[in-house]
Amino acid sequence: MLRNRFLLFLTIAGFLCTCFHAFGQTNGSYGAYSPYSVFGLGDLSREGTAYNKSMGGVGIASNSRRFVNIMNPASVSVRDSSSFMADFGLVQKNTIFRQNDLRSGNNTFNMYNFVISFPVYRSSALMIGITPFSDIGYDISQKQTNPDIIGNTGNITYNTYGEGSVYQMFIGGGVTFWKRLSIGAEGIYYFGNLDKIYNQDFSNTSYGSLKSGYDLMVRGFTGKFGLQYQQPLGNDLALVFGATYKLQTKMRGKTIYYENKNTAEIVDTLVYREMDNGVDNNLKIAGELGVGVSIKQGERWSAEIDYMRSDWRSSGLDSNDGYSVYGASVFSSSVSQSFRAGFEIVPNRNDIRYYLRRCAYRVGAYYEQAYYKLDGNRVDSMGLTFGVTLPVFRWYNGLTIGVDIGQRGSLKTNMIRERYVSFVVGFNIFDIWFQKPRYN
Repeated sequence: MLRNRFLLFLTIAGFLCTCFHAFGQTNGSYGAYSPYSVFGLGDLSREGTAYNKSMGGVGIASNSRRFVNIMNPASVSVRDSSSFMADFGLVQKNTIFRQNDLRSGNNTFNMYNFVISFPVYRSSALMIGITPFSDIGYDISQKQTNPDIIGNTGNITYNTYGEGSVYQMFIGGGVTFWKRLSIGAEGIYYFGNLDKIYNQDFSNTSYGSLKSGYDLMVRGFTGKFGLQYQQPLGNDLALVFGATYKLQTKMRGKTIYYENKNTAEIVDTLVYREMDNGVDNNLKIAGELGVGVSIKQGERWSAEIDYMRSDWRSSGLDSNDGYSVYGASVFSSSVSQSFRAGFEIVPNRNDIRYYLRRCAYRVGAYYEQAYYKLDGNRVDSMGLTFGVTLPVFRWYNGLTIGVDIGQRGSLKTNMIRERYVSFVVGFNIFDIWFQKPRYN
């Protein structure tokens, strides 16, 4: 039985990893879609499972036996001693873009995480998983029809588009001492490809179209450390302090730049240049500091506030080809910050009469500053989150549904304003392993 369970979960993990690879490489399949993703590494994904996302993104000071908390490796050891847990989720996002009198919309659908967690020895445990780190997705076109400029070339269409994702695969572990202090560490491997493409097409077919772009191969390895301390307050109340720190790391991989001239007969490569990020560039993925505090009463309710900060000013993104963007807006790396808050309540987890009293209800809020500035202006995001976990079968198995309603950018600074509604669905799998049957 135990062997069959391991084979089942390894099969699921392999299938989901294949899906992640397919999503990142298939044309037209965006992990995210936003004009802001043209800058740097694109849109950085908000870390966490559906549990975290439906509580405003908190999790640094969360420790629950019911969920896998991937935001702090120290929390993985807070669990039932023989429990096996897994979590994977889906996200669907609907966005309306506006700049002055221009409006457009887009919808995306993707998988966003898969993680398994299991005990090792007494009060220690491990977790292994994969989740997106950043996504690129945009498609912008402009047609030039001024006869004084285009002469005999006919209409000219300028098109720029991009796609791709960077993922982070991680393995982490934690251990708890004296039932109060938990420490953890995590190794993270970044991998993925980002494509940024620029086209110039002539309606007069006697002129060849021009295509240029960057193929950005991102690789890197870093470490993350976490701790949590739980202080009992009496009457089943407890105060939890948490902190995490992720190391800055040098970005490996390659940057390829190319220019092609396309005619009806041939495709002529005009320029092809390949640069090794580890030798030719000084690109870095910034480190990150996070602190949080929560208060909880057993497994009935909890409230948490988190703060996270990441300094990208020395990342080199605004001074290296392919990551810096030359155009109407001046892109500069900056300091990203986020403030998050969340609340969860379970009316009665053991109620045998009313199912809805056994459900977990959540609400949260967040405010974030992006890791870059445009023309010296910050790009801010803010939103509200709501969620519920529906118990399924027994133990802590459940289906988590969450919604994120928010906005990024502001019309006051002539930027693009995004208003979005995002839905997340998480599958929480829980089982007790290594138990000897009492009878056959």
